[in-house]
Amino acid sequence: MIPTVSIAQVPDPLPEGLVVLDVREPDEWAHGHIEGALHVPLSLLPVRLAELPTEQTLVVCKVGGRSGQAVMWLQQQGYDVVNLAGGMLDWEAAGRPMVSDTGQPPVVI
Repeated sequence: MIPTVSIAQVPDPLPEGLVVLDVREPDEWAHGHIEGALHVPLSLLPVRLAELPTEQTLVVCKVGGRSGQAVMWLQQQGYDVVNLAGGMLDWEAAGRPMVSDTGQPPVVI
């Protein structure tokens, strides 16, 4: 079973000590992401596992599919992880803050 939360269950602002892991692709990340999030594309998780913190981690992607896969795999590695159902689309729709690396207003692509 994949531990999952909805955007309504995620405190705003995020609690101190909660890590956000974004597993989307680099172009998705550049257009809009959660400030302070750690970016590790899903395909690179196995080779970048040592970079992940051991604290509780909220895993996000665009809608929740890739982050669900990441949560399943990371649980098997002993990590305390939870999936954000609805992903960055729900984050954006809820008006939660985002930043971008493009020089344009942040947007989920």
